[in-house]
Amino acid sequence: MGRGKIEIKKIENSTNRQVTYSKRRNGIFKKAQELTVLCDAKVSLIMFSSTGKFHEFISPNITTKKVYDLYQKALGIDLWRTHYERMQENLRKLKETNNRLRREIRHRMGEDLNGLSYQELSDLEQNMAFSVDRVRERKVKSLEQMHSNLLLNFETKYEDPQYSVVDNEGVYESAMVLATGASNLYAFRLHHSHGGGGGGYGDHELRLA
Repeated sequence: MGRGKIEIKKIENSTNRQVTYSKRRNGIFKKAQELTVLCDAKVSLIMFSSTGKFHEFISPNITTKKVYDLYQKALGIDLWRTHYERMQENLRKLKETNNRLRREIRHRMGEDLNGLSYQELSDLEQNMAFSVDRVRERKVKSLEQMHSNLLLNFETKYEDPQYSVVDNEGVYESAMVLATGASNLYAFRLHHSHGGGGGGYGDHELRLA
Protein backbone atom coordinates (compact mmCIF):
# COMPACT_ATOMS: atom_id res chain seq x y z
CA MET A 1 0.00 0.00 0.00
CA GLY A 2 1.16 3.51 -0.75
CA ARG A 3 1.76 6.07 1.92
CA GLY A 4 -1.32 8.15 2.59
CA LYS A 5 -1.27 11.91 2.08
CA ILE A 6 -0.97 14.01 5.20
CA GLU A 7 -2.82 17.25 5.76
CA ILE A 8 -0.58 20.28 5.28
CA LYS A 9 -0.94 22.12 8.53
CA LYS A 10 1.19 22.82 11.59
CA ILE A 11 2.11 19.73 13.56
CA GLU A 12 1.08 20.45 17.12
CA ASN A 13 3.26 17.81 18.80
CA SER A 14 6.72 19.34 19.17
CA THR A 15 8.57 16.02 18.94
CA ASN A 16 6.78 14.97 15.76
CA ARG A 17 7.29 18.46 14.35
CA GLN A 18 11.06 18.29 14.91
CA VAL A 19 11.32 14.80 13.40
CA THR A 20 9.37 15.88 10.32
CA TYR A 21 11.54 19.00 9.98
CA SER A 22 14.75 16.96 10.08
CA LYS A 23 13.53 14.44 7.50
CA ARG A 24 12.20 17.04 5.05
CA ARG A 25 15.25 19.25 5.51
CA ASN A 26 17.51 16.39 4.52
CA GLY A 27 15.24 15.72 1.55
CA ILE A 28 15.43 19.33 0.37
CA PHE A 29 19.21 19.37 0.74
CA LYS A 30 19.43 16.14 -1.29
CA LYS A 31 17.32 17.66 -4.08
CA ALA A 32 19.47 20.81 -4.03
CA GLN A 33 22.60 18.71 -4.40
CA GLU A 34 21.06 16.82 -7.31
CA LEU A 35 20.17 20.11 -9.03
CA THR A 36 23.74 21.30 -8.56
CA VAL A 37 25.23 18.17 -10.14
CA LEU A 38 22.66 17.43 -12.87
CA CYS A 39 21.96 20.96 -14.04
CA ASP A 40 25.14 22.83 -13.00
CA ALA A 41 22.87 25.12 -10.98
CA LYS A 42 24.02 27.49 -8.27
CA VAL A 43 21.85 26.69 -5.27
CA SER A 44 21.82 28.26 -1.81
CA LEU A 45 19.42 27.26 0.97
CA ILE A 46 19.13 28.89 4.39
CA MET A 47 16.82 27.34 6.96
CA PHE A 48 15.88 28.04 10.58
CA SER A 49 13.92 25.55 12.63
CA SER A 50 11.16 26.54 15.04
CA THR A 51 13.74 26.27 17.83
CA GLY A 52 16.08 28.68 16.06
CA LYS A 53 18.63 26.18 14.77
CA PHE A 54 20.41 27.30 11.60
CA HIS A 55 20.98 25.02 8.60
CA GLU A 56 22.48 25.96 5.24
CA PHE A 57 23.29 24.37 1.90
CA ILE A 58 25.47 26.04 -0.70
CA SER A 59 26.58 24.63 -4.05
CA PRO A 60 30.29 23.69 -4.09
CA ASN A 61 30.91 25.87 -7.15
CA ILE A 62 29.84 29.14 -5.50
CA THR A 63 30.11 31.08 -2.24
CA THR A 64 27.38 32.66 -0.16
CA LYS A 65 28.67 36.16 -0.97
CA LYS A 66 28.53 35.45 -4.71
CA VAL A 67 24.95 34.22 -4.31
CA TYR A 68 24.05 37.51 -2.58
CA ASP A 69 25.79 39.47 -5.34
CA LEU A 70 23.86 37.58 -8.03
CA TYR A 71 20.62 38.13 -6.14
CA GLN A 72 21.20 41.87 -5.88
CA LYS A 73 22.19 42.11 -9.55
CA ALA A 74 19.13 40.13 -10.70
CA LEU A 75 16.69 42.26 -8.67
CA GLY A 76 18.55 45.55 -9.02
CA ILE A 77 18.68 46.16 -5.26
CA ASP A 78 21.37 46.78 -2.66
CA LEU A 79 20.97 44.63 0.44
CA TRP A 80 23.69 46.48 2.33
CA ARG A 81 22.70 50.10 1.65
CA THR A 82 20.44 50.45 4.69
CA HIS A 83 23.02 48.90 6.97
CA TYR A 84 25.78 51.07 5.50
CA GLU A 85 23.72 54.23 5.92
CA ARG A 86 23.01 53.30 9.53
CA MET A 87 26.71 52.80 10.18
CA GLN A 88 27.50 56.15 8.56
CA GLU A 89 24.94 57.89 10.76
CA ASN A 90 26.34 56.25 13.87
CA LEU A 91 29.87 57.30 12.86
CA ARG A 92 28.71 60.89 12.32
CA LYS A 93 27.18 61.02 15.82
CA LEU A 94 30.35 59.61 17.37
CA LYS A 95 32.45 62.25 15.60
CA GLU A 96 30.14 65.00 16.86
CA THR A 97 30.41 63.69 20.42
CA ASN A 98 34.19 63.47 20.14
CA ASN A 99 34.47 67.04 18.80
CA ARG A 100 32.18 68.34 21.55
CA LEU A 101 34.24 66.67 24.28
CA ARG A 102 37.49 67.99 22.78
CA ARG A 103 35.99 71.49 22.67
CA GLU A 104 34.90 71.24 26.31
CA ILE A 105 38.39 70.14 27.33
CA ARG A 106 39.94 73.13 25.54
CA HIS A 107 37.45 75.46 27.24
CA ARG A 108 38.32 74.08 30.67
CA MET A 109 41.99 74.70 29.88
CA GLY A 110 41.20 78.33 29.06
CA GLU A 111 41.60 77.90 25.31
CA ASP A 112 39.35 78.65 22.34
CA LEU A 113 37.06 80.96 24.35
CA ASN A 114 36.54 83.71 21.77
CA GLY A 115 33.45 82.14 20.23
CA LEU A 116 31.59 81.72 23.55
CA SER A 117 28.75 83.99 24.55
CA TYR A 118 28.48 85.69 27.94
CA GLN A 119 26.05 83.03 29.17
CA GLU A 120 28.28 80.21 27.97
CA LEU A 121 31.27 81.79 29.73
CA SER A 122 29.22 82.15 32.92
CA ASP A 123 28.15 78.52 32.75
CA LEU A 124 31.75 77.45 32.15
CA GLU A 125 32.93 79.50 35.12
CA GLN A 126 30.25 77.94 37.33
CA ASN A 127 31.12 74.43 36.21
CA MET A 128 34.82 74.98 36.81
CA ALA A 129 34.14 76.46 40.26
CA PHE A 130 32.09 73.38 41.10
CA SER A 131 34.92 71.16 39.86
CA VAL A 132 37.48 73.06 41.94
CA ASP A 133 35.29 72.62 45.04
CA ARG A 134 35.11 68.89 44.39
CA VAL A 135 38.88 68.65 43.96
CA ARG A 136 39.51 70.74 47.10
CA GLU A 137 37.08 68.60 49.09
CA ARG A 138 38.83 65.45 47.97
CA LYS A 139 42.23 66.99 48.77
CA VAL A 140 41.15 67.86 52.33
CA LYS A 141 39.83 64.33 52.90
CA SER A 142 43.10 62.91 51.61
CA LEU A 143 45.12 65.14 53.95
CA GLU A 144 42.91 64.22 56.89
CA GLN A 145 43.39 60.54 56.16
CA MET A 146 47.16 60.97 55.91
CA HIS A 147 47.17 62.89 59.20
CA SER A 148 45.12 60.17 60.92
CA ASN A 149 47.45 57.45 59.65
CA LEU A 150 50.51 59.36 60.90
CA LEU A 151 48.96 59.89 64.34
CA LEU A 152 47.95 56.23 64.57
CA ASN A 153 51.45 55.15 63.61
CA PHE A 154 53.00 57.52 66.14
CA GLU A 155 50.69 56.41 68.97
CA THR A 156 51.39 52.74 68.19
CA LYS A 157 55.13 53.31 68.45
CA TYR A 158 54.79 55.49 71.55
CA GLU A 159 52.85 52.75 73.35
CA ASP A 160 55.40 50.10 72.37
CA PRO A 161 57.71 49.36 75.41
CA GLN A 162 60.82 49.47 73.25
CA TYR A 163 60.18 53.19 72.62
CA SER A 164 59.38 54.11 76.26
CA VAL A 165 63.00 54.30 77.41
CA VAL A 166 65.75 56.48 75.91
CA ASP A 167 69.42 56.64 76.78
CA ASN A 168 71.38 59.65 77.98
CA GLU A 169 72.60 60.40 74.46
CA GLY A 170 69.10 61.61 73.54
CA VAL A 171 67.80 59.12 70.96
CA TYR A 172 64.45 60.62 70.02
CA GLU A 173 61.61 59.53 67.81
CA SER A 174 60.58 62.03 65.10
CA ALA A 175 57.09 62.50 63.68
CA MET A 176 56.42 64.06 60.27
CA VAL A 177 53.13 65.91 59.94
CA LEU A 178 51.68 67.46 56.75
CA ALA A 179 50.52 71.03 57.18
CA THR A 180 46.91 71.24 55.99
CA GLY A 181 46.60 73.10 52.71
CA ALA A 182 50.36 73.40 52.16
CA SER A 183 53.03 71.35 50.50
CA ASN A 184 55.64 71.93 53.25
CA LEU A 185 56.67 69.22 55.70
CA TYR A 186 57.38 70.09 59.35
CA ALA A 187 59.44 67.82 61.60
CA PHE A 188 58.65 67.58 65.33
CA ARG A 189 60.81 65.84 67.90
CA LEU A 190 59.91 64.37 71.25
CA HIS A 191 62.27 65.72 73.93
CA HIS A 192 63.16 63.90 77.13
CA SER A 193 61.15 65.06 80.10
CA HIS A 194 63.18 66.88 82.80
CA GLY A 195 60.59 66.61 85.49
CA GLY A 196 58.73 63.94 87.36
CA GLY A 197 61.29 61.17 86.76
CA GLY A 198 60.50 57.98 84.94
CA GLY A 199 62.29 58.98 81.75
CA GLY A 200 59.00 59.29 79.84
CA TYR A 201 57.57 61.96 77.54
CA GLY A 202 55.36 64.79 78.69
CA ASP A 203 52.03 65.65 77.06
CA HIS A 204 53.31 68.93 75.63
CA GLU A 205 56.90 68.12 74.79
CA LEU A 206 56.67 68.27 70.99
CA ARG A 207 59.13 70.84 69.66
CA LEU A 208 59.69 72.08 66.13
CA ALA A 209 62.93 70.61 64.82
